[in-house]
Order: sequence, then structure tokens, then C-alpha cells
Amino acid sequence: MLVRFPDVFPLKPCRYHEVTGAGSYSFAAICCGLVSSRVLWFAEGWVPEVLNPNGLQAYCDPHQLLVGKCGNAADVLAATEEALRSGAVPLVVAELTKPLTLTSGRRLQLAAEAGASTGLMIVQEGMGSNATQTRWRVSPRYSADVSTLMQWELIKNKAGTCGDWRIDWNDEAHRISVVSEPVQRANSAHEAY
Repeated sequence: MLVRFPDVFPLKPCRYHEVTGAGSYSFAAICCGLVSSRVLWFAEGWVPEVLNPNGLQAYCDPHQLLVGKCGNAADVLAATEEALRSGAVPLVVAELTKPLTLTSGRRLQLAAEAGASTGLMIVQEGMGSNATQTRWRVSPRYSADVSTLMQWELIKNKAGTCGDWRIDWNDEAHRISVVSEPVQRANSAHEAY
């Protein structure tokens, strides 16, 4: 049975999720835009690439984004866990530079449940934890017509099967759309009308 997109996105609340891939920051920013209040975003302070909230304004209100710089990977996990457990914000995003262990993933899951918050960890390929509710791989897709086309793959889903979708971001409507695959007819280049 194929999973339906509305069954897995927006992300299930009171859980923690993971995203990987070249489009992971766009995915996280879209998740931030779906929240009607403030969002916490944690990263390690030593990382040379600094998140600029204004660069995410196509997807979310940068004034609602609170960025926290932490000393190291352990501090990012501790801050994320505390923020999730507190329930002070509905969404906590964290950029992780080290693999998540099963124990740390389970702690994040318990904290999200306790605080009725949603966690989203941006991880590198292969660095996630089996404790996550869902894991997404997001990458840009080339299209001559659409510059905001992305491929969203659900590669882990505790609640069911996985799937993949072509997603387009609509700046004017400030929403995503699932785009159907183009259909190629046989011999279409040779047909004359």
C-alpha cells in the first residue's frame, strides 16, 4: 500500500523527524513556515556557514526564527532536548554534525512527547537514528519550467510505508504543491497533427 502525502506531511507532532540531502534547509524552512509561532533553530557555533534567517523568508517569517549557537554537538543535542521537553515552541530544528545514537534519538523522541513539540534534525546521509519517526531525503530537481521543483523522498517511516513526491514551492501562495510525474507518450516526437 502506497503512503499518501497528506498522511506524512506536515510532520506528525509530538515526534522527532530527520531530513538529509541538498534540499534539507528548504525542507526545514518550509516546516518553520507552517508554524504560526516562534521556532528554535540550533547549530554549532564553530560551523563556518551561518544560517541567515532572511535567506529563508521565501518559506517562513524570519522574525519568528530564533537561532541558537551551541559550543559542540553534545550542546546542540542538550539544547534541542530541553527545548522539546519544555514545550515553549511547537518546532525545534537542529543542525547535527555527528551521527545520532539510538540512545540520543530515543531521548529526543521522549522529549518531543513530553513537551508536545515537534523536532526536526538536519543530518548528513547515514547519520540518523532508528528512533526517528520519519526520515526524509530532499534534493532539488531540474526543470526548464519550474525553478523551485524538489524531490522529497520518505526513506524511513515508523508508521507505515515510504514514498517519494515531486514538490513545487509556490512563492505567491506560500505553499507547497505535489506535482504529478510527466507522462511521455510513445512516438510523441513522430506524431504529426
